[in-house]
Amino acid sequence: MISFSARLLVAVAALAIATAASAQTYPNRPITMIVPFAAGGTSDVIARTVAEQMTSALGQPVVIENIGGAGGSIALARVARAEADGYTIAIGNAGTNAATYTIYPKLTFTPDSFVPIAMVAKTFGIVALRKDFPAKNLQEFIAYAKNNPGKVNLGHAGIGSSNFLICKSFAHAAGIDVTLVGYRGAAPALTDAIGGQIDGVCDAAASVAQSITEKLVRGVVVGSTMRLGSLAELPTSAEAGLPDFEAQGWNGLFAPKGTPPAIIAKLNAAAKTAVESEAVKKRFYDLSTVAPDANELAPEVLGQLVTRDVVKYKKLLEEKK
Repeated sequence: MISFSARLLVAVAALAIATAASAQTYPNRPITMIVPFAAGGTSDVIARTVAEQMTSALGQPVVIENIGGAGGSIALARVARAEADGYTIAIGNAGTNAATYTIYPKLTFTPDSFVPIAMVAKTFGIVALRKDFPAKNLQEFIAYAKNNPGKVNLGHAGIGSSNFLICKSFAHAAGIDVTLVGYRGAAPALTDAIGGQIDGVCDAAASVAQSITEKLVRGVVVGSTMRLGSLAELPTSAEAGLPDFEAQGWNGLFAPKGTPPAIIAKLNAAAKTAVESEAVKKRFYDLSTVAPDANELAPEVLGQLVTRDVVKYKKLLEEKK
């Protein structure tokens, strides 16, 4: 009679063989990339740009699914519960994958619930105002806000989103009291700013650049050390007189914990092919977004960013409670 330990070894070996075989044939059906916000925002635009090129690299469609709510935590909970087979992945940022653990302490997932695949974009935060707002530049806006504490409202993509963090960082650096208005994504917030329902938005260049260019809203500052390609007229925080405002972020791809390393390697290679393509680089330039350098594309680099930003935003958010 075969002992229990022997049966267990056989089962483990069989599972290892099956996993290896699955990785070799991966992917053989469409992959779902979950975006934790409504369509049209920064994460969505970047996801669709990258997914198109990953589709070509993998030979299977990479399909976008938008799941908004709770600063991205609803979507991330879904990914954490998904089969670790490489067919459900997510695009995340410092909000969804780092700050959320301070903002929502009772989450059903932790940073260890996900395996990093690759950073796919470096983003830059912008504060933009409705086009008829009385202030014409950053210093005028700060003066107006200080004279009207709590009366200026800025929209963002929901508590815990990277746009929320841009708002918090900006208000902290400027020393102003503003009302932050959360939406289910950056796009609806921007729509209300364009329509004059709110005074402005904290957003990433990727989703607000076109509206600034078309003069639908007025950009007042970018939280970057350099001016952005398609928004060269927009001053950096230092140039605008607010050097402490820093809003350089990232977007990265994640898979559920337990996804086989061979599958992570295939997804990483596809992401690398995508962000190094001329099509993505051109699209990112138009969006005032930057593709990672070659040495920033390894999964462990994204993992290090998550670890760093969990600590960084815990400090910021707890100081401002």
